[in-house]
Formats: sequence, C-alpha cells, structure tokens
Amino acid sequence: MKMIRMKNNGSALPVTVSMLMLLSFGASASERAGQVSFHDIAAGNGAGISYRRAGSPHRDALFDAIRAQPIFTFADVPLTPEKARGAPGVAIFDYDGDGDLDLYVTNGPGVANSLYSNQLAESGELRFVDVAAAAGVDATDMDSNSLCYGDIDNDGDQDLYVTGAGEPNRLFRNQGDGTFTDITAFSATGAGSRYPAGCSMGDVNGDGLLDIVVANNSATWDHRLSVFQPFGHNAPNQLFLNAGGNRFTDVSATSGVQTLVGLPPGESGRTWATAMVDYDLDGDVDILFGDDQGAVPDAASGGVDRGIIHLLQNDGNGQFTDVSIEAGTNHPGAWMGFAFADFNGDGHLDLFATNGGDYTLQLFPLPMALGAAASRWFLGQADGSFSDPGVGGLVSSVFGWGVIAEDYDNDGDADIMYYGGLDTGPYVDKSNPGVVLRNDGRAGFSYDLAALAGSTNHSRRNPQGVAAGDLDADGFIDVVTVSNFDLPESFPLLQYPILFGSLMDETAYYFPSFTAVGPGEFAPSGLKAVDGTITVEINSADNGNHWASVDLLGTAGLVSGGRSNRDGIGAVVRFTPHGGRPVMYPVTGGASYGSQDSLTVNLGMGRSHKGVLEVLWPGGVHNRFYGLRASERLVLPEIPCSYDADWGSRREYRHCVVTALRELAAANRLDHRLKHRLLASAMRAYRDTRNRDDDSSDTRAPEKRRAHDRRHD
Repeated sequence: MKMIRMKNNGSALPVTVSMLMLLSFGASASERAGQVSFHDIAAGNGAGISYRRAGSPHRDALFDAIRAQPIFTFADVPLTPEKARGAPGVAIFDYDGDGDLDLYVTNGPGVANSLYSNQLAESGELRFVDVAAAAGVDATDMDSNSLCYGDIDNDGDQDLYVTGAGEPNRLFRNQGDGTFTDITAFSATGAGSRYPAGCSMGDVNGDGLLDIVVANNSATWDHRLSVFQPFGHNAPNQLFLNAGGNRFTDVSATSGVQTLVGLPPGESGRTWATAMVDYDLDGDVDILFGDDQGAVPDAASGGVDRGIIHLLQNDGNGQFTDVSIEAGTNHPGAWMGFAFADFNGDGHLDLFATNGGDYTLQLFPLPMALGAAASRWFLGQADGSFSDPGVGGLVSSVFGWGVIAEDYDNDGDADIMYYGGLDTGPYVDKSNPGVVLRNDGRAGFSYDLAALAGSTNHSRRNPQGVAAGDLDADGFIDVVTVSNFDLPESFPLLQYPILFGSLMDETAYYFPSFTAVGPGEFAPSGLKAVDGTITVEINSADNGNHWASVDLLGTAGLVSGGRSNRDGIGAVVRFTPHGGRPVMYPVTGGASYGSQDSLTVNLGMGRSHKGVLEVLWPGGVHNRFYGLRASERLVLPEIPCSYDADWGSRREYRHCVVTALRELAAANRLDHRLKHRLLASAMRAYRDTRNRDDDSSDTRAPEKRRAHDRRHD
C-alpha cells in the first residue's frame, strides 16, 4: 500500500492513503461506510436559540485587575480566579410532557437561565422558544452552574435541581402544567454556599424516591490556591436523602460519602464530576466522584493522591464504602466528566472519564509522561474492578469537560464524544476541537474527524456542559454543548510545541492570554474572550442503520411490590440486536460535566430489525422483553417479578406478572397490545432461564411453547 508522510514536529508520521480517505471531509458515502455527520442549528441564533453565557462579574473583575498588571508570572497563577466566565451546564428533558425533548441551560448572575421549549410536537418543526421566565425557572439573580433532574415525588414529571456558585442551590418542583415552583427552603436542599461542579440523582436506599448527591469543587473560585495546595480550600461533597413529601435530609456526614481513600480525615478533594450508577450490577446505585490532582505532587512523587476517581460502593441501604483502590480507579488526574456504557460487549459496565489530556500543561514547568493525563476509558471486569488499557492507536488525548457515551451512528455499539477547553491563566487550552471516538464494538476506538467537520468550530469555543438526546425524533442522537466563553476568529491560535504523532496533533492549539516578554514573564495580550454560546448539533441520520428507543416507567406506588422511582433512574438497560453484539447503558440522573442526557435510551441496531431488551431495575428485579422492533418507541414499565428469582412454580410467577399488568392497565399506563407482549416476554424469559421441557407447571407441549415464543420474537 502506498504510504505518504505527515508533518509531526520535525519528524514524519506514516499514514495510509485509505486512512486519509476515511478521515477526509470530502469523502463519499461509499468511502465512509456508515458515516453520519452533525450540523449546528443554533449557529447565528438559529432555531430560535439566542443564548449567550454571561460571565460572573465578581470573578471577571478580579481577572481584569490581574490583566491590568504590566507583568504576569507563573507565581501569579494561583491568584487568578477560577471559572471567571462561569461553568454552565445543560439538560435535555421533556419538561412539559408533550412528547418532544426540551433544553435547559444555566447562565450567570443578572441573566436568565434558558428553558428552550421544543416546538416539534406542536408544529412539526425543530424550533425552540425560551419559556424560562414563564415557567418559573429563569433564576435571573443566580450564578447558576451544574444541574440535574428527576421525578423526586413520583408524580409523573421531572423536577429540576440547579447548583449555584457561592450561593445556595435551588430545587424547582414541576407542577405538571408547564411551570415550576421553587421549593428549596421547604425541601432543605440549598446545601450552603459552596462552589459545586455537578449533581446527580438516584435512589440510594431503595425506597423508590430519588436522592441527590452534590459534587463540590472548592470553597471559593476567587483564586486558584486549591489547585496548588492539597487541602484547606476544598469543600466536602454532600448527599441529600429524600424523606418523602419533597423533604430531604442531609446525610453527608453519616453515609460515607465524605470518607474518601487517600485523604486525611476531615479533608476533601477538588471534585469536578459525579454520577450515581449501578457499576457492579447488584441492583443499587453507587456513587462516583471525579477529583482533580491539580499541581499537587502525587504520592509517587512524595505528595498525596488527592485527584483520583473515587468509587463509592453502596451496601443497598445508602451506606457507602470507597473501593477505589480495589476497583483500580485510583489513578491521579484531573477527572472532570463521566459517561458509562458497555464498550466491549462483555456484559460489564465500562467508564469513560475526561482528563487534562496530553497537551494542556506543556507550557507549565510540569513534566508529564504521554498518557499520564489521558482522557480515557476503563473497562469493567467480572470481579468489579476496572482495567486501564490506555488510548491504544489514538496515541494521545486532549482536554475534556463534558462527555457522552452514545451510539451516534446506530451501528450497535457505544461511541464517545467529548468537548472542552481550559483557561489556565496565562493561556487557554484549545486542544479539543470536539472529539468523536467511533467504537468497533470491542472498545477499539478511532478518531472520526468527519463527523463534526461541517459543524461549529469548537476550537473557538470553551465548551463545558455536554448532553445528548434525540431532539428531532429521527432515531439518531443529537448533541448539545454550552461554552462559558468563545474566542473571536481574529484571535491567534498557536500549536503546542510538543506533538506525538497523533491525529490530534493537527488541532492541538492554545490561545495566549498573555505574551511572553522574558523567561517566565508575560505581558497582557489585550485580547479578552467573548460570551459563551450553545450549539445544538443535529445528526444527519443518513446511513440507513436501524434503531429503537426505550423510556422506563418505575412502578413504586403504582403496582403492588413496585420499587423503582418513576423515571427508572438507576436502572441498567442491556440490548442485543439479532445477529449483533450486546450493548448496555445505565439510566443516570446526571453525569457528564454538570449536565444530564435525555432519559430516553437510544439503541442502535445496525441492519438488524429486532432485538432483545433486558432491564436491571433499582432493587434488583430483572425484566426481559423480546422482539423489540426497529423504529419502535417503547415505554417499558417495571414488572416487580424478576424472571430469574426463586419462584415456587411457573404459576406463582405468572400470577405476579398478571397482577402487575392488570394494575398498570387500571392506572392507564399500558394498552392491551403492550400488555400481551409484556406477558409473553415475561413467560418466555422465565422458561429461558430454566429447563423448559422439564417444567411440569406448563401443560403445553414443548413444541407449542417454542412456536408461541417464535411468534413473539
């Protein structure tokens, strides 16, 4: 095969012609089999979206005072404010129950947060109207950061939790009529005046009610001393237990979420990310915290490992133990965003975590080996631990905040998309132009440059929050990102001096906020970033792959024995298309970086037309559904009768299932046809886990049972 050479910092990188064809922005569909692409409908205030992220005036003024100094040195970096332009998050959810997905985006003080109501259901057109003020969630006086949502009272609509920088967080209860009420004081969820970076909802004690975990980054963002000093400026994370009636109890000090390995008693880390997810598939949600090592030496260098991924295992009753060392997630880094899926189809849940990347700190006197700060995936193992395979053929990785794990091309496996940028003080890292990692189904990832080639130039943006959902209802996921500031086209972007022979080298840029005037001395460049923006990147959905989607319906309070919250948050969905490999996604109530995906589970099917769906519900119940069809949109209720439980007889199991289905039908939660399909699937799942021919409780001949199964497959 003919080889050509690409520039690589004075050396050469061999690249095959076929590789260039694959990555070429102008390659034909036949050359890019299965290729889809994204375009930004919010560009130029399109689709009714005119969001601009306002800065945080107090911290912005502190930075302006430093910029006014004639000389800036590395010694001044700890005094620069953190997140001077804020830390916006985004959520995708159907707040008004009209069947399409809406957007909620946070903003700075003095500027309203935005609730963009999707008009697809009303007009058939993908356009948005900002209804935040009318809905009561504008929070104009708030310096809003991260957010998460879920049905905290199981009344059938999603409630919204918004965190504030240096002020109490707020809980908005959905009234079910398109409006919200602020119940922060009543619910006791304000959480004090800290600087949170994320939140997540999940049922930690199995009572069918969603609880809230809050990831606190620091005691203040007025300076960056917490980056350089291990302790003293950090703030502990918090857990609020739902007591029912929209009241919460702070159990942070007694639940184990503040007892973290590697940290002295009473001390906290710098947490950027959190998520509640059932990582060990035992039927209860566990908690992850992504902490930041900053500039503090790690334990191997004589310091302390304060910046690891803390994995807190739930005992099923809401008591947590940090098992990070046993699980192998105790790698020092700057962990900032989480996404979960089964990347290699082995039946274990895997993790992708964003990190500082291999370029970001090159201009600081902080030597770091290639891969040490990689944004990367961790593969779940049968014993509950995670392996760290590195980034493989990608060679290097870039800085990241928000991340999603979704099948963007619907070929039947979970891919990865992540975005980000970092204002370090003297310069802004712009190594991430928007990274799309395409999965080969076995956790082998390749860099898909073509997917975002026709979208907004993210090298000119500083994205923070990232979320995914099918906004135009075409069966393919779309992606929303929000930046805290942007860089005008006239601003210079310089290439990092150290390159690695990676495709990511070509867009590994930084913007010099200050200009070098001598060894370790810098003068202000006079260039200041502008307000951040939102992108709404719509999937071209044109590769012919099939799909299905599933929404979960927890039945606590609806069905006798129902245990799951109404949204099914905390469940894990496993799907196997006919002839394909299994894939698995958890339903999370907040992850990424300060953001939350749609709760609808989008399932790529490739060329398959049917598949088998399995749900592990909070509480440990297993339900299975056969014959999920291409293009089907299914609402799957929890049937609190686990097919693999120790039933006394087939009749006993069937009675449990039939009773649950009758109660759901009486509550107008399913129609006759779905009721029949659910019953048929439940009984087949029961038989498939036993010796069907020896089941004396089923009086039909084995061949008749098999024929019945085939009709419903």
